Parts: sequence; C-alpha cells; structure tokens
Amino acid sequence: MTIAHEEAVIDAAAVDAIFAEARTANSFAGEVSEEQAQAIYELTKFGPTAFNSQPLRVTYVRSDEARAKLVETLSPGNKAKTASAPLVAVLSYDTAWHEQWEKFLPVYSAPKAMYDANPEFTATTGNNNAHLQAGYFILAVRSLGFAAGPMTGADFAAIDAEFFPAGDQKSFLVVNIGQPGPDAFGEAKPKFAYEDVVRTV
Repeated sequence: MTIAHEEAVIDAAAVDAIFAEARTANSFAGEVSEEQAQAIYELTKFGPTAFNSQPLRVTYVRSDEARAKLVETLSPGNKAKTASAPLVAVLSYDTAWHEQWEKFLPVYSAPKAMYDANPEFTATTGNNNAHLQAGYFILAVRSLGFAAGPMTGADFAAIDAEFFPAGDQKSFLVVNIGQPGPDAFGEAKPKFAYEDVVRTV
C-alpha cells in the first residue's frame, strides 16, 4: 500500500488499474465493442481543457483497408502490434477548433478574437490541449479494463495525408487498445521518485 492508495478517494483496485499496475502493452487480444469504444470517449471528454475547447478528435480504425494503410505509416517495431490490436485509435486535433466556440463556451466568446487573429497560437493551443486530452484518453481506456499502447513512432504527415487530406485535423498519437496479449509486458521500467522531480517553493 502506497501513500497514493492511502490518500485516494477511489478504492485500491481502481488506483492500481488506472495508475500503479497499469502498463503499456505491446501485444493485444480480445475484442473492443463499439459500446466500449464510445465509453472511452464518454470518459475522456470530462477532462479539463483551456476554455473547455476540447480540440481532440478520435479516429477509430476498424476496417482491414484502413488498418493496412495505417500500418504502412508506422515504424517497423510498431507495425505488428497495430496490425493485430483489437482496436486502434488515431488521435488528432481539430485545426479549426476555435470555430466551435459557440458549442463549447457560448457564455464567454471574447477570447475567440485572439485565436482568429493568430493562426500559430491557435495551432499551439489545439495541439497542447489535445495532448492533454490524450492522457485522459489513456486513463479512460485503463478504467474500462483494457490496456493501451500509445505510440509516436509513425509518419504523422503520411497519416494526415491518408486520413485527413482536407487538413482539418493534425494527428499526433496512435493508440492500440485491447486486453493484454501474450508477452505483452517486458520488465517494469524505473520511475522517478518524488524527490527527483518535485520541489516546493
């Protein structure tokens, strides 16, 4: 039992499933239903983002044709695991996320003007907050009893050309999802201690 377990408001099994015992899987088995895929997003959406902007977009890759095209964009070490995963998600951000302002923050639209005037700032904000949501996405996957295999070893320009040719989304992460398969985990890697990374000022 760790201090995290002792201080948590959820039970120890939940802490372990989401954090302490969760690992990045490298092989996968089982199935992920459409209802479970939807549930992953339904949990993800509650994580906070700047101005409630929610720029993350999720593309679930299920068809054989789309999966084959995605696999071709991946680094050699990632191809087999993605080809066999029950479900694969391509995470991207909406390049025009700020145009949805009336949906995500209708009560306070004044900040939209600064994004309209600065495309680079808009892109940075969308990218940063979608990465934040990607963390929530992984925790959502774990909370439903699945393992996640997030990967950045990919040609994201090629993914964008194949899946988002209109330029309306920019991809940044591929996530394999399923039950852990045979030999899914190597040795646990060391994590930094509190004293290594935290200071109080």
